[in-house]
Amino acid sequence: MEDREMTIPRALVRRPSPRLPEGLVTHIDRSPVDLDLAVRQWEGYAAALQDAGWTTVEVEPAEDCPDSVFVEDTVVVYGSVAVLANPGAPERRPEVAGTAEVLEEHGYTLVEIEAPGTLDGGDVLKHGGTVWVGVGGRTDVEGASQLRAHLEPLGADVRTVPQTRVLHLKSAVTALPDGTVVGHEPLVQDPSVWGERFLAVPEESGAHVVLLGGDRVLMAADAPRSARRFRERGLEVVEVDISEFEKLEGCVTCLSVRLRSLPG
Repeated sequence: MEDREMTIPRALVRRPSPRLPEGLVTHIDRSPVDLDLAVRQWEGYAAALQDAGWTTVEVEPAEDCPDSVFVEDTVVVYGSVAVLANPGAPERRPEVAGTAEVLEEHGYTLVEIEAPGTLDGGDVLKHGGTVWVGVGGRTDVEGASQLRAHLEPLGADVRTVPQTRVLHLKSAVTALPDGTVVGHEPLVQDPSVWGERFLAVPEESGAHVVLLGGDRVLMAADAPRSARRFRERGLEVVEVDISEFEKLEGCVTCLSVRLRSLPG
């Protein structure tokens, strides 16, 4: 039973701070955030993960950190190693401690991105053994270099990608289960990075998918044309409403960290 428990996929999540409406915005205009609706949407997001067979592990809420619900930015997990981020926005750096505490409890080996390097987890796209790191926004060259030093000994092929049009690399592109990289072309700095693997999608939020295992993906409910395109490719699409988080440049990837390989 214990071995089976260790193979159950888990996902880190973090409840929204009561200060969520004060969250940072960089590339879009600020608009009012309905906190009560955001909490309901977060609960729906967590329920969607659970319905897909994932056990959600809650990081302790960080009530004084408006952006703390975007837990993805605090860490990059690769196998049994958790690389703790040094967020590019100084206001977000206190968020990392809570994530570190949970991952240490789960047996991960913790390493850090150290100043002056900066790195946000949302700038890191992983698929197979390749790790793309968006540089030019919240993540800098030094942060990407440190990530490479941590992950290459584990067999990862770490590549940097220019990224300045959106908040994070995964605000522009994510990967489907077969390795196809999807993006809304006006927001993708250099689609040629992925060559024939790149697939343009018609809506911005259609570029954001969370892989749930097998051919199932999670995405926002406001990209129906992209969802239809994915279903035509044989994918099972789970849609969730995250409109309040999108007002803060958030997307479905930002709200969780999937722990596919748990330390034994």
